[in-house]
Amino acid sequence: MNWQALMADIDGMFGWIPSWFIGLSLVAGAILLALLVYRVAIWLLGRAFGTRFPLLSVFIDRTAGPAQLALCLAAVALVLPLAPLDDAIRTPLMRLFVVAFIALIGWISIRIVDMSAARYLQNFRDVTENFVARKHVTQVRVFKRVTDTIIVVITISAALMTFDSVRQYGVSLFASAGAAGIIVGLAARPLLSNLIAGLQIAITQPIRIEDAVIIENEWGWVEDIASTYVVIRLWDWRRMVVPLSYFIEKPFQNWTRDTASLIGVIAVHVDYRADVQRIRSWLEQAVKQSKLWDGEVVNLQVIDADARTIELRALVSARNAPQSWDLRCEIREKLLAFIRDEMPEALPRERAILIPSGDDDADFVRRVTPPEKMRAGGRN
Repeated sequence: MNWQALMADIDGMFGWIPSWFIGLSLVAGAILLALLVYRVAIWLLGRAFGTRFPLLSVFIDRTAGPAQLALCLAAVALVLPLAPLDDAIRTPLMRLFVVAFIALIGWISIRIVDMSAARYLQNFRDVTENFVARKHVTQVRVFKRVTDTIIVVITISAALMTFDSVRQYGVSLFASAGAAGIIVGLAARPLLSNLIAGLQIAITQPIRIEDAVIIENEWGWVEDIASTYVVIRLWDWRRMVVPLSYFIEKPFQNWTRDTASLIGVIAVHVDYRADVQRIRSWLEQAVKQSKLWDGEVVNLQVIDADARTIELRALVSARNAPQSWDLRCEIREKLLAFIRDEMPEALPRERAILIPSGDDDADFVRRVTPPEKMRAGGRN
């Protein structure tokens, strides 16, 4: 029995039902059957290979959407030519089928890009201390998102071009040089500038994932680089969202541009009677006992002096920005305790000379002026 005879028998049995309802029911039944076949196939694959091939489960999860859509489109492609539908219904369904097929191609392309990026980044999992890993993660993430954006734009454009009215409108819009084109160009400028900035960041690498940066007087780490913005994880767990173009157009501090190691500064004011060499020896011993020190830099210098105190600056290095901050706090606390307990004479203090008033001024001057100066003054 061929398909024509089968359809004739069905038409004889259900002749009282409208043909359009039968056609749409066949299309819907084909879609449901395709989804059922997918579920059964996934269940069989899971039972047969799921425990032995864990990567197969990951692949199935990431391709579930495109695979179901592909099976549904294949089922519709088989049933639609045989469905008893007139042109008023068949033409929109064919148009919808073409749009869905274009969307499927775009969806599959995005999944291929995402899976390829994930597979490549498996070799660079530790991005905290690994400079090369942070570089590759940043480049791959930015390129992936820019590529996804381009695929989405091309897919939507291709889908819209299937409609005659939209195609004619698009051609006339791009061909004209009127106000509409200028408005669209100005509206798209921020998006395009950020996309271009994303490509520049991926190539030149001014920032990378987990870089420690200071931006707008806020200190944090680069948590995520999207297609148009960057998420900064601040030290107090807040999130700052910054456009990508900011990092191309404005200055900012990157504490981990070439290496994660940093030198921390500890400043303290002490009295003139402080034994600087003794403090320097204590500092070297205290820093060497700390687990946060990276073994590179430890130094103490007198950098300033005023009428009351001298200023000491200690330099200590650590492996990264958080450890540098913790090391500075630890050494500062221990240094203050050492000066207080072991060298109290080094604590800053106020000095003043009290000058009496009235008739006692001349007597006070005689008592505080050295005799040789008094004699010299008398001879003059």
